[in-house]
Amino acid sequence: MPHASPLTTDGLVQILFGSSAFQMLRAGSDLGLFTLLHRRPGLTPPDIGRELGLEDRPVQILLLGTTALGLTVRQGDGYENADVLNGLFAEGAWEIIEDLVEYEERIVWPAEVDFIASLRENTNVGLRRIKGTGEDLYHRLSADPELEQLFYRCMRSWSRLSNPVLVEKADLTGVRRVLDVGGGDGVNAIALAQANPGVEFIVLDLPGTVEIARKKIAEHGLSDRISVRAADIFADTYPTGHDCVLFANQLVIWSSPQENIRLLGKAHAALPDGGRVLVFNAMPDDSGDGPLYAALDNVYFATLPAASSTIYRWGQYEEWFAAAGFVKPERLPGGQWTPHGVISAVK
Repeated sequence: MPHASPLTTDGLVQILFGSSAFQMLRAGSDLGLFTLLHRRPGLTPPDIGRELGLEDRPVQILLLGTTALGLTVRQGDGYENADVLNGLFAEGAWEIIEDLVEYEERIVWPAEVDFIASLRENTNVGLRRIKGTGEDLYHRLSADPELEQLFYRCMRSWSRLSNPVLVEKADLTGVRRVLDVGGGDGVNAIALAQANPGVEFIVLDLPGTVEIARKKIAEHGLSDRISVRAADIFADTYPTGHDCVLFANQLVIWSSPQENIRLLGKAHAALPDGGRVLVFNAMPDDSGDGPLYAALDNVYFATLPAASSTIYRWGQYEEWFAAAGFVKPERLPGGQWTPHGVISAVK
């Protein structure tokens, strides 16, 4: 079954003016409209203008846009947030959306100008928008500490959005120690450690990154169960002594098939017989027609992180598991509005 409904002219308008739609979301977030309506639903345009420090014309432009997009709803003379926004505020998740808006604005959008060039040249042309000399986004970030801090803060918010799926679907029954390959600032190890009190973790990543992780782990009081180790996940041998290796949001980054098979092969070599590998990230369906989240997120992966970054389908991971020597693959879709899931296999 196809994911998308037949395209209408209204749908075409939203695609054609997609950048303007994002600007309405960004303005409502940055100017505080959505937070204001969360606190005080039903405010009229003059009320909103006084609270936000905007004159009548800008208020009318903003409310027309947010309401036409369904972000806000008019009730009589007043305005309220849409139900989906109210739900995010109720869950304490609106701050995550605000981080993601900033991430799209400051990191993704400048690079996505080069999307067509990236398709033509089959590489991440948009990386040229990030200062530095590294061949991927992660090695360049150290040249801009402010951008690096923003990146990891927003990555943490992306992880907070999807981590409930990881915690629910990553079955660590019988596991004693997990190697979190490319574990970033430790957000995934922290979430899993909190949900699995008897399990220890090692976060494996670049030197600057593991120092960030060390601080985050200490803030959560988990330094006794989560340690860090600096390494190049391609060049260095993975430490042994683990019965599970986790790749969380990694194989979409370094994702030519050959590179991913090599990473999985290194995990296979580090695991004992019966050990497990877990892969967690967003995955489109094998049918290749959706979901929309994965399709649009792939613009970022094609343009910026690394030369071969791609969101791959479930079946491709199963092929790579087999090539690396793993057996008994199991798919565990998350069933949330983001297409994240876990796929596992056994040595």
